[in-house]
Amino acid sequence: MTRAALRVATWNVHDLKDDVEAAVRVVRAVDPDVLCLQEVPRRPFSGRRVGGFAQRCGLSFAGRHRGSGGTTVLTRPSLDLHDSRHEGLPVAPLQRERGYAVARVALPGHRPLTVASIHLGLDPVEREHHLLQVLSDVGPSEALVVAGDLNEVSSGRAWRTLASRLPQVSPARPTFSARHPRMAIDAVFASLPALPDDPVPGLDPADLVRASDHLPVWVDLDVSRLARVRRA
Repeated sequence: MTRAALRVATWNVHDLKDDVEAAVRVVRAVDPDVLCLQEVPRRPFSGRRVGGFAQRCGLSFAGRHRGSGGTTVLTRPSLDLHDSRHEGLPVAPLQRERGYAVARVALPGHRPLTVASIHLGLDPVEREHHLLQVLSDVGPSEALVVAGDLNEVSSGRAWRTLASRLPQVSPARPTFSARHPRMAIDAVFASLPALPDDPVPGLDPADLVRASDHLPVWVDLDVSRLARVRRA
């Protein structure tokens, strides 16, 4: 069986407050099938701005992302999108809104997988509680991806809890800050194996610094075991 690959990327785009043209170039260079975003604009009527960004990146945006704490999932138009939703998480009064986004997607001829985009908070107890709520909602699943900004490194409790359920499949490299990356706080975790890491041609390091305060993370997942069996 030929291995089928699905490229999943995650990126905190800093509310698109930086160089949006550079951000578009970065996404087009990475060329993901699924892009988990954090810190997309959340104010009223911001969906039009997020949708415009998706269109310029050559991706599709399902919309209705209000209440998800600035998370969403963009998908390549050629994918089968089975479902997309945005969920909120409880926070203390006057604290930043938190939530997550979920999409069920599939390569044509394959069974779907569930992808969740998360952005955990600054309080370590809250982070773990929120993560457990997300996992309770989306799993267990034979084909599950959780990706995003965990706001902690691999020694943190939330990170360790997630890694105990799903292996980290993205490269373990610093993602924050983009200008001086020292902390690896963004990652992709999946129940599917990763394919060898391929270089991305045309990715300008200067664009990475201009586009956001985080660096994007991406991985090619082997989804061949999700291929539907063709009957004679």
